[in-house]
Amino acid sequence: MSTRATLIPTPRAALLVAAAAPVALLLAVFVPGSWLAAPALGTAVLALVVIDALLAGRAEDVRLTIYPDVEVGEEGWLQLFAKFSRGLRSKVDGAIASDERLLPGGRAEHALFPLADGAWQVAIAYHPTRRGTGEIEEMWLRWAGPLGLGARQLRKPVEQDVRVWPNLAPVRSPSLQAFLRNAEFGLIARRIRGEGTMFEALAEYEPGMDRRRIDWKASSRHSHLYVKEYEAERNNQIVFAFDCGQAMCEPVGGLPRIDRAVTAALTTAYVALKGGDKVALFGFAARPEVFTPFVTDARDFRRLQQAAAGLDYHAQEPNFTLALATLAGRLQRRSLVVVFSDFTDPTSAQLMIESIGRLTKRHLVLFVTMQDEELDGMAQDDPRDLQRLAMAVSADALLRQRALVLSQLRAMGVDVIEAKHDRIGTRLIDAYLAIKRKGAIG
Repeated sequence: MSTRATLIPTPRAALLVAAAAPVALLLAVFVPGSWLAAPALGTAVLALVVIDALLAGRAEDVRLTIYPDVEVGEEGWLQLFAKFSRGLRSKVDGAIASDERLLPGGRAEHALFPLADGAWQVAIAYHPTRRGTGEIEEMWLRWAGPLGLGARQLRKPVEQDVRVWPNLAPVRSPSLQAFLRNAEFGLIARRIRGEGTMFEALAEYEPGMDRRRIDWKASSRHSHLYVKEYEAERNNQIVFAFDCGQAMCEPVGGLPRIDRAVTAALTTAYVALKGGDKVALFGFAARPEVFTPFVTDARDFRRLQQAAAGLDYHAQEPNFTLALATLAGRLQRRSLVVVFSDFTDPTSAQLMIESIGRLTKRHLVLFVTMQDEELDGMAQDDPRDLQRLAMAVSADALLRQRALVLSQLRAMGVDVIEAKHDRIGTRLIDAYLAIKRKGAIG
């Protein structure tokens, strides 16, 4: 592919001109008759720039390889390749413009490395910070001649989309896969015996078993202690409800809280589907936005991932009253509703408490929130001056309000998970399994 490029001076040429200017000025002052040397010197520098740029050769092939799918927070790659015809090059640089969710500031610049036969290449790593579709808009390539004074520059539109998906790294983790193979929620959907609600069979009593499960009538008939075993509930409805409002869009650990919540929810949803339950996603901000049909098979897990990718970011306060009333109206049977949210002021928190309270009359509610590490740090900071002292007092007051809200939720019978962003996934799976073993949903 033959590509035309413009000739431009390099920063080295600008430095050369800047260094030559005082010399020309001194000649004009002390040797007035030699004033023609100044334009001659400028012309010589310009000629060097043009010749050097021409010696850099032409770009025969320029390609930007883009992998169209990446997960939020994970590493993605852009590969820039260029091949030149003859000539000598001292340096080749590339630049890429994109959506800010892909590249910091929407731009990345990297030097290319030489390969064989006039080819240059570089692999550019990036870490997307938000879900959705980001566009790689255009690219630039600049290659300088052997003297580094002149260069050629090529601008090329790209206009290619990159889909940023929810992060499923925990789902693929060896530890979770080993758990699903070996634990009672194995890959083979076998019956789960333990503390459920559906009677399964009688088993001989062994030391360590719960004595409340002893069947005294059967034991007296057989002159031996027997305990009742129950089959854990299956086919439960699990709804993961996401607050997509302003507080959940604030970053924690480099990613928005909503993305941390989505990862934890999808990981738990995968475990729930393997355990025979049904899963749906619900997203809301000022109004309900996403409510998926219930997924019943782990082979359809991709549908949940696609729906979670559509959860948008909103710089507005969520309407808990409308959202949770809408959700309650659509649920035809008792379900486990996992609410991911955060709160910043007592007024919005009180509205949230009232709405969740109405939901608990028919459904089992699990409230999940992430610890505010920034507030914790401010509250524990050494008050070395009045400003730090005031910040520590304010942070401590906000933490107390937060603890009060969570205690009110617990008093209403809501299970509450508050943990660091990298622990909520594990805590949520543990809570789900505990609820399922107790048969508390049905």
